[in-house]
Parts: sequence; structure tokens; C-alpha cells
Amino acid sequence: MGTLNKKMKRAAIIYFELHSILAFLRHKGFISEKRKYGICIFKSSGLWHSSLYFSLVLLFPTTFASANTEQPSSVKSKISQIWQPKPDDQANTIKIDDFNRLFTNTSSVQELPKISAAVTTDMPSRSVRSDAVAKRSQLDFLDAIRQALQRRPEITQGIAEVAQQQANIDTVKSQYFPQISGGFNTGDFTTGERGRQVFSISATQMLYDFGKIKSAVTVEQAKLMRDQAQLLLEIDDISYQVANAIVNIKRYEELVKIADQQISGIGRIAEIARLRAQAGISSQADPIQAQSNLEAAQSTKVVQEAQLHQYQQKLRTLLGYDVSSTNVNMPSFLVEKAGLYDEIDFNNVSKMMAAQTAVQIAKFQKQQTKLNIYPTLNIKGSLSQALNGRNPNNNEDDGFYNSIMLEASSTFFQGGAVSARNRAASYAEEAAKAQVTTVYLDVLDQTRLIQTEVESKQKQMVVLAQRRETTKRTKELYQEQYKLGTRTVVDLLNAEQAIHGAAQEIEAARYDIYAALIRYIEITGRSRAVYQLNNTPIQGFEVVS
Repeated sequence: MGTLNKKMKRAAIIYFELHSILAFLRHKGFISEKRKYGICIFKSSGLWHSSLYFSLVLLFPTTFASANTEQPSSVKSKISQIWQPKPDDQANTIKIDDFNRLFTNTSSVQELPKISAAVTTDMPSRSVRSDAVAKRSQLDFLDAIRQALQRRPEITQGIAEVAQQQANIDTVKSQYFPQISGGFNTGDFTTGERGRQVFSISATQMLYDFGKIKSAVTVEQAKLMRDQAQLLLEIDDISYQVANAIVNIKRYEELVKIADQQISGIGRIAEIARLRAQAGISSQADPIQAQSNLEAAQSTKVVQEAQLHQYQQKLRTLLGYDVSSTNVNMPSFLVEKAGLYDEIDFNNVSKMMAAQTAVQIAKFQKQQTKLNIYPTLNIKGSLSQALNGRNPNNNEDDGFYNSIMLEASSTFFQGGAVSARNRAASYAEEAAKAQVTTVYLDVLDQTRLIQTEVESKQKQMVVLAQRRETTKRTKELYQEQYKLGTRTVVDLLNAEQAIHGAAQEIEAARYDIYAALIRYIEITGRSRAVYQLNNTPIQGFEVVS
């Protein structure tokens, strides 16, 4: 009877303590006032009080705990908000200035400007918008680029990869928080203990790890910067594809117009030759020669129309609707804003950003490898309750057991794996630095070639314009001489073809310059500025400059 009274008193004390704890949780907003909770009283040892309070304290992180202001509908959602890291507030943006702050020492690379960069952000995915776009007779150059960016799956994929990497960062950060596990097990089925059931729960909180988790977070953040740089590369590439398609559409539209003019000019000469041959003034071979030249001009037009249709189909694929009857304007600011002779800002070159992030990843992984030799200090707590049979921890019937301990763990020997990983990280860093130099030299080489090409095309256009005027005067003289019989129809046809040939070469050179400029814009990382893409929503995120 006395033993029963002691158990009842203990149960009453435990019941009162649990209700006090529940009242505290309700007061803090973790438990709804209207919800009822059942309390199961287990038989326990004398250490119930200390283990109970320790377990509750251990469930809350010592460093990252924060006040909860929302009102979820369950205890689970309340506590989950405390235990898991909060997502980045700037999840929908890429900040170019962050790249400028993260990259550090590059003075060891010759002729390489110093670039720095930083804090990473995450961008959620967004569904691709519908391809159904109404046909229009006019299309703005910049609008075409924005439309392509809003629908291309490469951008959607890049956003998803960035968001995935942000989740990886949160996964690593979760190691700062308590790691709680629990379970239910039975006794050995081959012994007399087979009827035993034991419920257990344990919690581990990292106290100090010499910065290993922080180093791992830094590595993942650098990988996020790499994914962001790859996304910027996709933006630059798609912008270039749209701009290049538009330039070539305008090119072949002009060439087709010139081909029509050439067919018309040769047709007039062929008619004159036919009439003169019928009148017996000239040879019967003249109209045949003129017809041959006319068919050659028509063949040239067919080829140019085929090229035009190819680029129209390319733009249709990029935009998602037919542009064959759409007039796309060429902006006048391309030449001015391309900055052909301005100093290159390598902080905005996407390939350089990607290469520099690779250096940072290798550097941080090298630091992480060095930290892995240090121990990690944890505090551990566990509770177990035998529901039927003996508790194997204290050998008591229906026994309750709890423990609190400190744990320091470290790896002393791995067969040389640590030193091998250090060497691998060092080589990776050297390879990444070499890639930075490669990108730097490649950008310089391409920009210099483009500058030379543009200068050459400009000079060529001047000469071609003079040639066109000369051939026009030559044609006029040949026409008079053909009427007098001192020139053949072949001379007249050659002069006609020379005029239109010069016109075609002028237009080809003009659009070669446009093509070179948009290639220069892409290579030097000016796409987002020139095409007005900064601070503009693209599938749910923004590039902030």
C-alpha cells in the first residue's frame, strides 16, 4: 500500500510539472489554447526532474534561437520554425555587387585585374509562360530579348539549380541545430526478452567544431555563386542568340531587296537585247546571255531567301511565334552603347565570374579539409522507457532511464586520406586560377579581334561606296556605247551586276559590324546593361546591378 501511495504521489508531481510546461508553451504561443493533450505517465527513476527539464532545454538551439511571431496551427509547425534555418530574404535576386565583394587576391596572376565577390542568394523556380503570343506587325529589339528570356527553359533550369543549391546551404546550416531522433525497439526474438518494448529518444547539440560547419557553409555559398554565374551566362547567351538572329534577318531582308533590284535591272537589259536581236541590230546571242544572267540573279535571290527563312525560324524558336511577317527594328544605340573602345570591366564578364567562383570553391574546400583534423564537441542527452519488460540500460522492469554526456570525436588516422585531400584541393585551386587566366586572355583576344574586324569593315564600306558610284557612271557610259554598237550586252550586264554586287557587299559589311558589336557586348558582359535587363523581373528573379 505504501509503494502504491509513493507511485501516486510521483505521478501527481509529474502531472503537475507537465501541465506547468504546457502552460508555459501556451503562453509563448507554441500550443493552441483550445487544443487538448493527453499525458501518459510512465514509471520513472529518481532522475525524472533533471532529465525532463534538460530534454526540453536541449530541444532549443543555443545560438540560433529566435522569437516566433507567427501563429501556426500545430506544435510541430511552431517548433519546426525554431529548429530549421530561415531562407534567404533575397532569394529572388542576383546582385552583381556581391560578386565584386567576394573575390579576393588575384595579384598572383599576371595582367589580371583584381575581382572580388560575395554573399549568395537563392532564386525560386517559376513556370514557363505560354507560347501563345499574338502576331504583330512590329517588334521592338529589346522586347524580343525580354520575351525570349521569359520563356526559355535554360533560364528556368538555371533558376531551379540556384534554388537547389540554396537548399543545400540550408541543409549544411541545419547541423547548427539539435539533431533529434527516436524510436521503438523490441527484445531479442530468440531469447526470453522477445516481449520487451522500449521507447527511446535522443538529442545531440554541437557545441564547438573549430569552424567545420561554417567552412562547409562557405563552400556551399561559393557553389551558389558559381550557379548564379552560370545563370548569368545563360542570360547573356540567349540575349546574344536573339540579337544575332534579328541582325541576320535584317541583313538578308536587305540582300533580298537588292537581289530584286538586280533582277529588275537585268530584266530590263534582257528585254532591250531581245528587241535589238529581233530588229537585227545585235547578235541573237545577246538575249540568251542576258537570260542566263537573269537566271543567275534569280538563283542568288533564292539562296538569300533561304538564309532569311532560317534566321526567321531561329527567332521563332526563341520567341515562340511566327515572325516572318513581323518587322523587327534595329536600335540605333548599339554602336554607342557597345563601348567598343572602353576599358573592359571584368567584374561583369559572366565567364570571369564563373572562373573566379571556381577559385573560391577550391580555396574554401582546402580550408575545410584542414579543419577536418580537429575534434567536434557535442552534448548528448537520451531518454528511454521500457513499456513491457526490462529496460536494458538499467535492467529495471518497465524502467525509465536518462543520460547526459559530453562527446569529443575526431579522426586520427585514415591511411593518408587527409593529406591526399589537401593535395587535391591545392591542385584544384591552381587549376581554377589557370582557368581564370585563360578566360582573361580569351576575352582580351576576342575583343581585340572584334575591334580589328569593325575597323576593317568600316574602311571596306568607304571603298565599296566609291566603287558603287564608279560602277553607276560606268553603266551609264556602257548604255550609250551599247546603243551605238561599240559595247556588247555582256559589258552592260557586267556593269549592272557590279552595281548591285557593291550594294550587297556594303549591306553585308554593315551588318557584319552589327554582328561583331553584339558579339562584343556578350563577351564583355554588357548584355544586361545594353539590353536593359538589370532590375527587370525575368521568370521571377532580378539581376540587381
